[in-house]
Amino acid sequence: MTRLDPATLCEVVADQPYPLLFATVSGAHLYGFPSRDSDVDLRGAHLLPAVEVVGLRQGPATLDRSWTRHGVEIDLVTHDAAKFARMLLQRNGYVLEQLLSPLVVLTGEAHAELVALAPGCLTRHHAHHYLGFAQTQRRLHDRTGELKPLLYTFRTLLTGIHLMRTGRLVAHLPTLAAELAEAPAYLGTLVAAKAAGEHDRLAGVPDAPGVDRLGTDLVALESVLDHARQASRLPERPTAEPALHDLLVRIRLAAVPGR
Repeated sequence: MTRLDPATLCEVVADQPYPLLFATVSGAHLYGFPSRDSDVDLRGAHLLPAVEVVGLRQGPATLDRSWTRHGVEIDLVTHDAAKFARMLLQRNGYVLEQLLSPLVVLTGEAHAELVALAPGCLTRHHAHHYLGFAQTQRRLHDRTGELKPLLYTFRTLLTGIHLMRTGRLVAHLPTLAAELAEAPAYLGTLVAAKAAGEHDRLAGVPDAPGVDRLGTDLVALESVLDHARQASRLPERPTAEPALHDLLVRIRLAAVPGR
């Protein structure tokens, strides 16, 4: 699988046009099924200076840059702190997974505060995010036959189920497969097969489940997720908005020269 070289990743995030609040590894490495030819997906938040926020000329709310290092493509996507905070307050599992990723490349006090506020961003409606993404990935697998979207489908459904039941966000598929009784036993086989190639197909995996078995299992997991949402003790709405607002104001003003 793709080797994550800490020095290379630190070099990449250090050379940015705006200060970063944090940068973490997302994508297949976070999800527990990278291939030997996987890209490295870095995600994070940057901080625009006040002059590029309060005037007529606005700085970039999102930055997307790519590099190739030692034959590995590295992709870095960051959002300005305000956009990132707004996304946290929506039913957006992506940004929560990025914020809470244990694969940390760059951190600081603001990152730690954001992590502490993350539980107040969770709602039962995040189940809709995970169900919608799973359905999109399943259609992609049906069209291509590739392992990657199939594993994404299982991963998102299991992440949603686990989140609704426990209030904890776990994005790592092998961990989810070990903790959730509903996870099919063949997931370990599929994860091991996907390590051989980013675009390898299910048809090439010995003892792979058939189309009917996959369909039955995925429909069952969608039902489990829906029931978990209905029974979840997570709130209807996020509670972290006041604290996120205060944090954003504080870190933006702290960056103003002369203050």
